[in-house]
Amino acid sequence: MKKIYFIRHGESDGNAHFELQGGDGALTERGRKQSRSVAERLAHVPFTALVSSPFPRAQETAEIIAVRVEKEIEYSELFTERRNASAQIGVSRNAPASIEIEREIMAHFGEPGWHYDDEENFEDMTARGGAALAYLIARPENEIAVVTHGYFMRVMLARALAGESLTPELCLYFLTSFRTANTGISVMVNDEDTTRPWWLWTWNDHAHLSG
Repeated sequence: MKKIYFIRHGESDGNAHFELQGGDGALTERGRKQSRSVAERLAHVPFTALVSSPFPRAQETAEIIAVRVEKEIEYSELFTERRNASAQIGVSRNAPASIEIEREIMAHFGEPGWHYDDEENFEDMTARGGAALAYLIARPENEIAVVTHGYFMRVMLARALAGESLTPELCLYFLTSFRTANTGISVMVNDEDTTRPWWLWTWNDHAHLSG
């Protein structure tokens, strides 16, 4: 049986300005404070491996955690954020052009092989989500902390709980109905000896941010 602690990175510049992000973008000072708070929380959790997305906002969050818990970080591209269309990156989510692009992408979300531009579509994201989960299952550790990103974390949740039967419609339900605070902790358990090996233990625990 495995227990995976998924941690969303601290607030980034893009989060603070309500912009769609690419791979760049550092933490804000608030994001660093959030990361120190979650690091203190995780110091009391007995995980034995720390894995992170290599995107700067996740990397900086993981580095703050690693110093507090005295663990090495392993980086994996499997846990990076959803790749947005290049035309959206750095643009406000409320900008008319960004809204129109996202509307077009959502309209074709379940259409096999369809891309607006260079973004990850449903097939791309769920394939990577499955690969990310398989990577964690294959690791020898039973308790693993993973610093990742909000959107892709929801894709992994959907892929874990629905398995191969995940549909675009169900995936959209997870994407719109499950939200995470910066540095929120979500815990999933995997037991390969059961018919439904993944279950959700905790979602978006951010009690460390109170006060």
